Formats: sequence, C-alpha cells, structure tokens
Amino acid sequence: LSTATLTYDSLRFGEIEDFPETSEPVWILGKQFSALTGNEVGDIEGYVLWFVNGCDVAGGTGPTSDTGWGCMLRCGQMILGQALICRHLGRDWRWSPGQRQRAEYISILNAFIDKKDSYYSIHQIAQMGVGEGKSIGQWYGPNTVAQVLKKLAVFDSWSRLAVHVAMDNTVVIEEIKRLCMPWLDFDRGACAVSEEPREMNGDLEGACALTGEETALWKPLVLLIPLRLGLSDINEAYIEPLKQCFMMPQSLGVIGGKPNSAHFFIGFVGDELIYLDPHTTQPAVDPTEDGQFPDDSYHCQHPPCRMHICELDPSIAAGFFCQTEDDFDDWCAQIRKVSNCRGLPMFELVDSQPSHLITADVLNLTPDFLDSDRLARFFDSEDEEFEILSL
Repeated sequence: LSTATLTYDSLRFGEIEDFPETSEPVWILGKQFSALTGNEVGDIEGYVLWFVNGCDVAGGTGPTSDTGWGCMLRCGQMILGQALICRHLGRDWRWSPGQRQRAEYISILNAFIDKKDSYYSIHQIAQMGVGEGKSIGQWYGPNTVAQVLKKLAVFDSWSRLAVHVAMDNTVVIEEIKRLCMPWLDFDRGACAVSEEPREMNGDLEGACALTGEETALWKPLVLLIPLRLGLSDINEAYIEPLKQCFMMPQSLGVIGGKPNSAHFFIGFVGDELIYLDPHTTQPAVDPTEDGQFPDDSYHCQHPPCRMHICELDPSIAAGFFCQTEDDFDDWCAQIRKVSNCRGLPMFELVDSQPSHLITADVLNLTPDFLDSDRLARFFDSEDEEFEILSL
C-alpha cells in the first residue's frame, strides 16, 4: 500500500472534537492543563509519540500489515516510547515539527521503526510474544504486552531500563529495589556490593561490568502493573484511584480499551478518559540519508480522542517511570496516600514479599528445592507453612 488507509475503528472515532470549554482541569501524564487557555491541550502531539498500525512491516514470508491484530502491540510501543522520552529527553521535552531533531530523539524512533533489527519493532514484539503463547497475528492483552516489553528491554543496552511487571495486584518495594540496584546485596545490608549478578523479575540483571561510579546509580524503572478492575465492566470504586494515577508525575499512561480494540490512555478531564487511537494504517517510515526522520506521522496532530471512563474494559495495564530512587520513593508515598482516599485501591503496595506467599522466580529456586523440608531450613523456621506460586 502506498497511501494511508483507515480501519472501521478509526472511522468510528473519526469525528474528532475539540476539548469542551470547561473549567475542570485536564490531566495528561502527570501534568495539569486548562481547556480554557490557548492551545495547551491541542499541543498533545508535542510530547507523546503516536504509533499506529502499519503496512509493509513484516517482510519475508510473514504478515505485511498488523491491521486487525496489532493495536495492543502499538499501544505497548506508545507506553514504552513515553518511557524512553522521559529517560533520554526528560519529561519537559517537546517536539518541534520541521526542525532538525536531537540525536537522542532519532535514536528513540530508530528503536521502534518497522524493521526486524529494531529493539521494540512490531516484528520483535510479535516474535517475542510467541514465547508467551501468542502466535504472530494473534491479538494481545495488556499483560502479554507488558511481559514482552520486559523481555525486550533486556537487549536495549543504550537505555539500560529496569522493567518490572507487578503481578497478582501487588507491588513489592524490595523486589523493585533489588532490580534497580542489582549490584547491592540487600541480604548483607543496603551498602554491600554483590559479587555476582542476580536474577530478578525473571531476567538476568546487572550482568554488565560497572564502574565504581555506576554502582551508586539507580537503573531507571519502568513499572507496569496489569490489573483487572471489574468483571465485565469497570467497578466504579476504582474510578477515582485510576484518575489519581494520571495525576502522578511518574505516570506513563494506561494501555487497555475495549474488547479487541486497544487504546493508549494518557489522561482525563472530568469523567472522560483521554486516549490515542492506533487504528489508522499508514506506510512504514524509513530514515532519510542524513539519518533524520520524516516524523510527522509519529505525532498525533489532532486533538486526542475521549471516552467516558465507564466504557473502559476492566483489563488494563498501568505504567509508571521512575528515573531515580527518589522518584520511586515519592511514587510509593503517593500510592499510599491514594489508598487512604475514597474508592478501592487498584493494587497493594508492600515492603517485601510475605514469607507465606513467595514465587519460585523471586527466590531463583530450582524444582528440586521446592519441598517443605528444604524450604523450612531455608527460612530457618520448621513450623512455618509456605505456599509456592508457579508462574
């Protein structure tokens, strides 16, 4: 295909409306805007990458388009793209159309272009999804995309992200700090440097040789939290906590949508969610000879879409980015504050994994270790009963 085409969904949502003139604040990825002041909200294309379904993307003998199955994969690209912007350009960076772009920005786009060797291309996501039980061309849910992005980030030596997927509606602070500071031996004290890399969150981390200065640093964290906020519809008790997530400066947005129709949610105004819709098909983009990109199509140059929050499918994944340990500690404080507000907490935040509820991957245990006698000796408590969860 040589021209952009529109799917049924993009036609259905094609009635693009300007934001209503309301005094209610507009919250987008941790920043507050006013719908009454100039073009603040209309400038959304300046700070969010927009990835849409593409044609001529697979090459070889595979599919030549991700239309009809790739919308959740594209939403995964958008939430991770926002993380890379925060990582390399900062949250206050803005895109300036028609100008020569920074090298870091070009490198970010290169990580997502529809080529097999790009870190986070549609090819890499689809291929890695096979290991999650999803054949190429099969529709993904939010949790599958989160797991795939975690695996792909291991190979991104430029960004050196620590991607953690919090399962069972629980965020364990100790697990995350082990992941983001793998060179520290928490068992011997916070300042002890581990001699060997640990396996954490299912992946080997900290395997690269580090200088003394680097060991004092925190690996930037991308925290993805798959959630189910109801059975067939969102439980209204979760609405306010969900809104609060968009107000946090660490927010990367939410991936979700409706059954078989995924969106990237970036904020809210009143009781409406604000989102970017990937259901527009356009040709794959190649860099120019000087390394620059014809990058207009990577930015949504019309007001983002809106939908009532009660229309949201209850299966979502919320994303957060913490550049430093202080960012993470601040996020934890905000989550605890939100948990004390009205509504139900969307997930639990705990300091450490309860000893009666542990996972084999967290302990890095082999199957022959998983018997009650050896576990009792491991925890130095013969009377304690332990439940091992198989992932």
